[in-house]
Amino acid sequence: MNKVVLVTGANSGIGLALCERLLCQDSQIQLCLACRNMQRAEAARSALLVSHSDAQITLLHLDVGSIRSVLKAATEVKQRYNRLDYLYLNAGIMPNPQVDFKALFKGLFSRNVIHMFATAEGLLTQQDRLNADGLQEVFATNLFGHFLLVRELGPLLCQPGFTAQLIWTSSSNARRSAFSLDDIQHRKGLEPYSSSKYASDLLSLALNRHYNSQGLFSSVICPGLVMTNLTYGILPSFFWTLIMPFMWLIRVFTNTFTLTPYNGAEALSWLFLQKPESLDPHAKYHSLTSGFGKNYTQPRKMDIDEDMSEATYEQLLQLESNVRKKIEEEEQDAQSHGQ
Repeated sequence: MNKVVLVTGANSGIGLALCERLLCQDSQIQLCLACRNMQRAEAARSALLVSHSDAQITLLHLDVGSIRSVLKAATEVKQRYNRLDYLYLNAGIMPNPQVDFKALFKGLFSRNVIHMFATAEGLLTQQDRLNADGLQEVFATNLFGHFLLVRELGPLLCQPGFTAQLIWTSSSNARRSAFSLDDIQHRKGLEPYSSSKYASDLLSLALNRHYNSQGLFSSVICPGLVMTNLTYGILPSFFWTLIMPFMWLIRVFTNTFTLTPYNGAEALSWLFLQKPESLDPHAKYHSLTSGFGKNYTQPRKMDIDEDMSEATYEQLLQLESNVRKKIEEEEQDAQSHGQ
């Protein structure tokens, strides 16, 4: 039976590059592009069909930042497929990034310049906001929506006699210092993106602990420094024009500057070919590109521990329970008013 692969955030950047690479590796897969913008999703599908005319590519409307959208999309997926082999949790946002230009210029002339660009540590803040569900937007989109999707698709992912993979697109910007169990949504902080990515690292470890016995395995990757719409939004366009030659030069000395979405998708496509049982749940799989343009994947131990990952998982379960209860009450109220 052909493998079924669902990719969130598949209409551009790393997600679209991943889809292209997956079809090159196995043209027989059933590929589902789960996207918020259906016009862009259709354009992505058309682009993929140019080079893979016989590919089985379907579209799914999914806004992982909306609880109702996640629930509706999950219902549709369960109606379409009997099982799911790969779920790539790739969609993400970094709204209104603000750069500390003083720190940037200081870092440009320091020995930490490569680390600064690779991780944006001490360089980036974001202005988060509440979404329509009353959740922090970055937390909802980058983490909780995906968690809820996994929970909803459990029956397709956990099939007797089969193994399935969850693969999270994390970041080198995922740092313990930005995350707090007392503020899991990062309501009080200024680094919601970093917090949400660190939380996804923690969650992946917990998911392995709870689901490996059912044949479901979770991994996280870091795409390296990739130039996507998200990245280009951080600085004015003229600034990127000025520093891009400098960044290509830096890539000669560091393997984390993957730069292109195709290179950034290296670890994502590499995991597609691995036996999930052989993967290290404590490792983040990094997409790397040598100075000569050679792509490869390398595992690196994550700065996470079992207790914090379990506590994160429990908080997400409680939030899920609260969210479902709220939706049920709203539906009951709507029915009552309708009658």
